[in-house]
Amino acid sequence: MKNLIDAIFSQIKKAPAEYGAYEDLFLLCRELEGADFSLAHDTNSRLKRHIARAVSRGENASAFFELYKRSLLFDARYDFDSYLLYLEIDRPPEQRFYQPRRRIMKTLVDAIRQLVDNELDELFLAMPPRVGKTTILMFLITWLIGRDSERSNLYSAYSDVITKAMYNGVLEILGDPVTYRWREVFPESEIVQTNAQDETVNIDRKKRYPSLTCRSLYGTLNGACDCDGLLISDDLIGGIEEALNPERLSSAWSKVDNNLIPRAKEQAKLLWCGTRWSLNDPAGKRMALLENDERFHDRRVRVLSLPALDENDESNFDYDYGVGFSTKYYQMRRASFEKNNDIASWDAQYMQEPIEREGTLFTPEDFRFYNGELPGGSPDRVYMAVDPAFGGGDYVAAPVCYQYGEVVYVHDVVFNNGDKKITQPLLVDKAMRHKINAMQIEANKSTEAYKEGVEKGLEEKGVRINLTTKPAPTNVAKEIRIFDKAPEIKQYFIFREPGKRSKEYEQFMQNVFTFKVNGKNKHDDAPDSLAMAADMLLHPAGGVKVFRRMI
Repeated sequence: MKNLIDAIFSQIKKAPAEYGAYEDLFLLCRELEGADFSLAHDTNSRLKRHIARAVSRGENASAFFELYKRSLLFDARYDFDSYLLYLEIDRPPEQRFYQPRRRIMKTLVDAIRQLVDNELDELFLAMPPRVGKTTILMFLITWLIGRDSERSNLYSAYSDVITKAMYNGVLEILGDPVTYRWREVFPESEIVQTNAQDETVNIDRKKRYPSLTCRSLYGTLNGACDCDGLLISDDLIGGIEEALNPERLSSAWSKVDNNLIPRAKEQAKLLWCGTRWSLNDPAGKRMALLENDERFHDRRVRVLSLPALDENDESNFDYDYGVGFSTKYYQMRRASFEKNNDIASWDAQYMQEPIEREGTLFTPEDFRFYNGELPGGSPDRVYMAVDPAFGGGDYVAAPVCYQYGEVVYVHDVVFNNGDKKITQPLLVDKAMRHKINAMQIEANKSTEAYKEGVEKGLEEKGVRINLTTKPAPTNVAKEIRIFDKAPEIKQYFIFREPGKRSKEYEQFMQNVFTFKVNGKNKHDDAPDSLAMAADMLLHPAGGVKVFRRMI
């Protein structure tokens, strides 16, 4: 059978406009499903891609599009991505929810498929507000209750307003055959009972524990649902006021731990979705339990965080047809948070990096800024302090410092988490571009070779500078070193103002503003490099000493 399948695919590649081969292969998939389910649907998934390309070419497009719909429908009951595409297939593309967002949402959809297919036990999804995560959950619920109406699923959020909206949205999808194709995917399924007051839906038969129950975290959960399907928690924290209140966070976790989680049977899957406001929000508490207790390390868990801006400072949610958020929109939002001295809220809401607001060492109010134009005249010296790394998630951080007397303008930076083949040439390029007088690289046993690579690159370019290494004190923690140099950084250093920074510079500053002396720092490379730069300012290498000439 595989030989026949390969032969038809070969024919499709030879004659991509020949409709008959596509039709023959699709009919073969349908015939094969009973004998070899996996092969039938794997083959159909490959075929869909070929059909989609045929539709885009435009020749015999209507016939190919009808075949594409049939191919989607064949997989829709079993594949979440195909279900989402088929559900809205007859709507204009710009009016569909999933297709314009699919480039980004496919990652989310694939993770959900892992959970439903029993490849995971728990899934944590963190995304910024208003990007469509709750609507994806709504579609997911309609898929689940169509696939297996006997299982009981529970959806919970922080307020009745949200759960009521979810309940109504699910009913709209089930009951609107013009807009949505749910009944075509599940033609044998029947809505037998709905209850607006209890926010419950039963499919196929009335059951004590409904196919779907929507209930707020602070509503009546005990006895309302015995979840053996999927338990979905969606934004269990109401907003910044609750996130800033330790008592409210503690109360929310108590409700989750005592009322919500116990509603799930052992075989049920758990999906945690929402904006990460705090390390101590319910998702964070649950995550910490699973990560820190060795007894639960065999539990299959995945954490998927999609921040507003990617590593290049570009929007992750600039969807097709203008239904998402542009890079400029997110950069404006960040600038507003920065101006209000609340960068922690930006990191939590938009970048999915929850931190506690108490304990951050640097804030924008602490710093002085300039418009990117250096003072007139020549600087006393131009130097760089380099916190090296070999990639693997750590960043090479290096401010380019223009010193005028006791004032230092951080005119440029290197902030890159690539390997040494990327970062060493970056340092060499900055040294050439800014005519660096001195560069100091923090040294230890593993980074001595890094300095040698930079030195070789400078020699190849014919650049001569004072390149030195200095070991970090072994008796002082990095956090304390940064803390000790914080007054000098705030007093002597001037930084580019927002809007006058490169993407790299912006990321450097965000790393500075999220640093905490007490607490876990995902990365502390930028503030560490500034501490080194402050040390170079206060203790410059070399010097002049007056002494009596020996005769």
